Amino acid sequence: MADKGGFPHHMLKEIFEQPQGLRDTIAPRVSLEEGLVRLDDVRITVDELCSLQRINIVASGTSRHAGMVGQHMIQDLANVPVDVDYASEFEYRNPLICRDELTIVITQSGETADTTASQREAKAKGSRTIAISNVMDSTIAREADGVLYTHAGPEISIASTKAFTAQMAVLFLFAVYLSQVRGKLTREQVRHYIEGLLELPAKTDIVLESAADCKALADTYHAVEDFLFLGRAIHYPVAMDGALKLKEVSYVHAEGYPTGETKHGPNALIDEHLPIVIIATCDRNDEGSVLRYEKNVVNIKGFKRQSAPVIAIASQGNEEMSKLADHTIFVPQASELLSPILEIVPLQLFAYYMAVRKGLDVDRPRNLVKSVTLE
Repeated sequence: MADKGGFPHHMLKEIFEQPQGLRDTIAPRVSLEEGLVRLDDVRITVDELCSLQRINIVASGTSRHAGMVGQHMIQDLANVPVDVDYASEFEYRNPLICRDELTIVITQSGETADTTASQREAKAKGSRTIAISNVMDSTIAREADGVLYTHAGPEISIASTKAFTAQMAVLFLFAVYLSQVRGKLTREQVRHYIEGLLELPAKTDIVLESAADCKALADTYHAVEDFLFLGRAIHYPVAMDGALKLKEVSYVHAEGYPTGETKHGPNALIDEHLPIVIIATCDRNDEGSVLRYEKNVVNIKGFKRQSAPVIAIASQGNEEMSKLADHTIFVPQASELLSPILEIVPLQLFAYYMAVRKGLDVDRPRNLVKSVTLE
């Protein structure tokens, strides 16, 4: 078993290794001075990238949530349609692969059976493929046309944490690179996005300072057996992964839902016994983000009228959210497309401390394995 580096569990060690994982994943691939993103291992020609008509992202579990974040990044920046699918379903739905398509497969280990099978299915139908993996020379990397490695370092705990943030960073790099080669961004715009990327490690360090607050939340809610995690647009997959982490390590039932969908059923469950965790950050420079934030405020007021305890993840300096929610964890200001990388960190910490409070085996949850190599 790898050394825990003074931490009580690998999961906590890996959560705290995220700033370094982000540095190692981002820095070698960008030039702030030139305003360029370089992805030499993509191995898809510029002509092919310029002619792309659609991208399929295929993955499972946390990697799929990264793919959902990547869908927003690519569509917003490169204006290319993106579909995200479960790897376990992709090959069984007879995917219709057309000319000028690209399939991106994401797996931490590079050996996930469903994802490997999906890649082979896509290639058999004529799609070019790019693999995103954290393990060098893994099966999925060897079989792909191109590969983008995350440099998060070995991930021992079954619940994926640092690989997830690195995957989102790589997907953002790819989105900017694709936009760059397709002429969708100016050099100054690329430089702006690179600056945002390079600021992420230090901002993640700041989020990690909220560990004591996340532990206090776990102490408060450790006996609760149901949670609802909510987020809009690019923040919805963060809510899903926060719920998944809680399920994986603390065996607590949690659902990740789009915030606007609560009126279509889940509202019936909301009362004083159902804590709601809502992603309510806001990029004031983004009109869409401001609009979604304002809708979140209305939603939170409604949840409070239903007596639900509300835990909010909000942008630093947002005093309004402190007054609205029962508990608020703040993350540094970031652009709408990069804020998910910061938002997930307190949710990881909350799941970890919930499991510790319950006295569970944090690194080896029951019935789960690190790499799912059999269907």
